[in-house]
Parts: sequence; structure tokens; C-alpha cells
Amino acid sequence: MLFEHFPTAAAAVLASIFVLAFIFGAVVNKTNFCTMGAVSDWVNMGDTGRMKSWLLAIVVAMVGVILLETFGLIHADGSFPHYRTDQLSWVGHLLGGLMFGIGMTLASGCGNKTLVRIGGGNLKSILVLLIIALIAYAMTHPFPGTSHTLYSLLFHPWISPLSIQLGSAQDLGALVAGDQHAPLARLIIGLLMAAVLLFLIFRRAAFRRHLDHVLGGLVVGLVVVGAWYITGTTQIDDGMGEQHTLQAYVQDWDFLADTPEGRPGEAAPWSTQSFTFINPMGQTLRYGVSGFDGSLLYIGVVALTGVIVGSFFWAMISGAFRVEWFASVGDFFNHVIGAVLMAFGGFLAMGCTIGQGVTGLSTLALGSFITFGAIVLGSALTMKIQYYRMLYEAEATFLKAFITALVDLRLLPARLRKLEAL
Repeated sequence: MLFEHFPTAAAAVLASIFVLAFIFGAVVNKTNFCTMGAVSDWVNMGDTGRMKSWLLAIVVAMVGVILLETFGLIHADGSFPHYRTDQLSWVGHLLGGLMFGIGMTLASGCGNKTLVRIGGGNLKSILVLLIIALIAYAMTHPFPGTSHTLYSLLFHPWISPLSIQLGSAQDLGALVAGDQHAPLARLIIGLLMAAVLLFLIFRRAAFRRHLDHVLGGLVVGLVVVGAWYITGTTQIDDGMGEQHTLQAYVQDWDFLADTPEGRPGEAAPWSTQSFTFINPMGQTLRYGVSGFDGSLLYIGVVALTGVIVGSFFWAMISGAFRVEWFASVGDFFNHVIGAVLMAFGGFLAMGCTIGQGVTGLSTLALGSFITFGAIVLGSALTMKIQYYRMLYEAEATFLKAFITALVDLRLLPARLRKLEAL
């Protein structure tokens, strides 16, 4: 998409993202696409239907991004967030993913599900959203009168030195073939992975017959691809024969724009990107407390709003809208703790189950694979521990439940089992 002026281009991008987010929210609500639910079904019932739906979304997004890059339509190397950075923060991805997985289990859903539940009338999720938004904002913005953020105080001093400098982009294509041959390697690796996953996803008739699982995975994947395409192909003609991306135009605003009015607060949030929800919660809080300053209306803010509105739309037309509140004091504290863990974890891991588990994986970034595995592990362990603590009550200490959970997940030998499953 080519435009002559930034305001027109920005408006078109924001409107397009809102439509995609609206579809996302409505379909996720309708199909009950839920990443925490996917882990729960697998761990507690051995049902892999929703897990396969999540994998289908990953495959669709991965193939879409690979093809868009192959045909030169987008370049995901400089995305926001920067998934393919040559600095691998493996501790951030691992620790953040584990924290996020634990948090989403305690809070009854990930960042995406929180927004969908708000649209469906869940008041508990509003509290979760506010907590995540406050922490996400504090992680990126200095405290008044200082240069310190929450991240710089709590995490940067010990996480940053542990990061690994790779010498190339961290996507699988660049790691295998180097930056020069990365595009071809991405195409080959991505298509091979997609073929294997599609076989595993569709080989059983039960999944093929479950239209909601198929629809949810397809739509989530396609919406992620759509956002990559919109943000990656929108450009502005400067009238002198050159075209600029939205990010580049904002960076060179003083040279390209006719007036300082309408200049966005930052350039990075206008980079090529797709759906993620933890950082945008902080962006939305900033936008709200600023008095809805237009310079702070970013793609993530509109995406978050669109998901809630789309979910609300489906809840109303389907008659599924229900106001929900905390069932007990324990339920309240579980949601608070879960929200805190999701906020810190999502920031450290650079994304959530959608931001890293679909959007990040679509770029084949190594950090995204680490985060995905850590989220699933953190959530599965938490569910197993909760199960044994509930089953055996006082007899099941945390350590016994933890060790038994690791045995159930085949991460420890069976001889170490402390509690028997019923």
C-alpha cells in the first residue's frame, strides 16, 4: 500500500489492524481457541485437539511469513519486537516463558485469552489486564525523576551478561546457512517443518472433523500473516521518487514531513510487526493516562482494542455474554499472582503465547522456540502440581507434587515418583 502522507497511511494501517483484530477476537471466542486450554486438555485429559489448533496457527503463520519474505513483500529482520536479533537472551526466553506459563495457568488464560474473556463479560480479566499493563509500562518507562525502569533495576544487571552473541540473526535459516543464504534456508526449513506438522495435525480424523479447531487455527494464523503484510508493505512516497516505510518516515520526520504536528512519540512501534499482547497492554495504559494523545496511538493499542470488541460482538450475538467475578478470595489471589507472573514473564520472553508462540515462531527465531517450550512446560507443571495438591491435600507437599509432576511429564525417571495418580 502506497500513500502520499503519513496520517493517511497510519490511519489505513490502524483501521486494517482493527479489522483483523476484530476477526481474531470474534473467532477465538467462537471456537474457544485457547493456548492454556490446549495445554490443559493435553495434560489432564490426553486430548490434543486444541494443541493441534495452536500448531495449525503456527504453521499457517510460518508459511505465510516465509512466502511473503521469499517474494520480497516484507522483511521481518527489523520487526517490533526484534525477534531475529543476533543477541540471544536465552535466560530471558527460558525464565520468562516458564513464568508466563505458570502465570497464565493461575490467571485462567494467557494475554490473548484475557482480552477475549473481557469481551465476554469476565470482570476478573479486567484486573489481570490492569496489572499486566502497569508492570509492562514500568518495565519500559523510567520512574519519575530517575533513569531507571523496573527492568533495569531487577533484571538487566544479571540477564544481559548471560546473553549469547550469535554473530548472525537468530532465526534458523541464518543459524544454519549464515545471513547471506538465510532466505533460501528459511524457505527450505520452514516448508519442511510445516509439512511435518501438517501431517501430525491432520493425520487423525477426529481433528479433521472438529471444524472449530480447524477454523480457529486457520484464522489465527491468517490474521497474524495479514498483520505482517499490512505493516510490512505500507509505504509513503515522499514526492521525490523515494518510498519510505512508516518507521523510516517517523525516524526522518524532520526531513520528510511538512510540519512537526502529528509526529508519533516513537518510531519503533511503527515497524513491521504482527500480533502480540503484553507490551501493547503497557502501550494502552500509556495512551489512556496521556489523555488519549494521538501520538501514542500505536498498532498494538488498536490490536488490543479490536480483540476485545470482536470478542464482545460474538458474545452478544451468540448469547454467550456472562458477567463473571471472583469465586473466592483464593481465586482473587491466584489471578493477581498469575497476572504479575505473566507481565514479568511476557516482557522477559519478548512475547506471549501469541506474540512468541505464533508471531515469533513465524519468523523461525530461536528465542521463540525456547519461549514456546518454556510456556508449555511452565503451564503443564503448574497444572500437574495443582492436581496432586488437590488430590492428596496435606500429604502432597509442594516438593512431592513437583517431583511427581516432572515424572508424569517424563522429565524424571519413574522410580522417583512420590505420589500415585488416580
